[in-house]
Amino acid sequence: MATVTQPSTGPMRDFASVFGKLRPHMAALDAFLREQIAAFEPEIRAMADYCIDASGKRIRPALVFLSGGNDRNLVQPELVKVAAVVELVHLATLVHDDIMDEADLRRGRRTATREYGPEAAVLLGDALFAHALHLASQFPTPAVCRAVSDSTRKVCAGEIIQTLRRGDANVSLVDYHRVIDLKTAELFRVSCALGSELAGYVPGFVIAAARFGRQLGVAYQIYDDLADFFGHEKKIGKTLGTDLHSGKMTLPLLLLLEGIESRERSELFAEIRGEKPARPAHWIAAMEDKGIFDRVALEIENELVTGEDALAPFAELAPAKGLRQLSDVLRDQVTVLRA
Repeated sequence: MATVTQPSTGPMRDFASVFGKLRPHMAALDAFLREQIAAFEPEIRAMADYCIDASGKRIRPALVFLSGGNDRNLVQPELVKVAAVVELVHLATLVHDDIMDEADLRRGRRTATREYGPEAAVLLGDALFAHALHLASQFPTPAVCRAVSDSTRKVCAGEIIQTLRRGDANVSLVDYHRVIDLKTAELFRVSCALGSELAGYVPGFVIAAARFGRQLGVAYQIYDDLADFFGHEKKIGKTLGTDLHSGKMTLPLLLLLEGIESRERSELFAEIRGEKPARPAHWIAAMEDKGIFDRVALEIENELVTGEDALAPFAELAPAKGLRQLSDVLRDQVTVLRA
């Protein structure tokens, strides 16, 4: 049974502090992604460039680099290429997410759907998906393309399931975890699996790194769902409050539904189904009253510890040390969100 650790009482860590040692890797990734713009048809190159330029923290590429890292911190071209693959898949999902959520902001600026319209944006997302698979097919072994295409299908399946269940008040905790395992954790998992495998680590560590990636992905999505209610747009850099408006049943809402009276539950169901205007401020106050933030934070912590437990037998390997730092960053992000 995983035990819950306490948040750090030292200086707050963020992704930039962990990614500092990855600066050469990220620079190589940036250059490689810029080179890919030329592969798109001239008429849509500016659109592809717009999406790539707004790619944010690049956590998934960082997972590739960290899981395949070595003591000399060398930039490995095959890791740069596979990091570009997972980043392009991720960017494609963001384009599609923003269309469905009718979001205005992503990474602090207008989403692709606001910039180009939803019809063009959905096709742009498809083009990004297609190019990611094109790059994956260029590896000497078909295993990379097979893994990426399998993960891409799962990510899309998770989004489809969530879309079909929008406004459905009967979504269970099991349903919720199934969706986030597919739509978010799967790409975290494959990033760690491919990074460690391409770097030549033993199969046992590849399995452990993949397990860590999956648990980190689950924890990160739960954090993201928590931030949708308790975050601030200027700090988070994207449109918040979309989950309730779009009828998404996330962990904060599911736990709130367990703790409110039947009359309030009926009102919340009506807002989730779009029958009444959403009142996020009202329900945030109810969440604060019911201690929902701390319960969700505990779920995040449990996922992180489970992932760290998978890495424990390989604690002395350089990748294991790097990956664990991401758990600490997410812990600190939850602390910042609470404040």
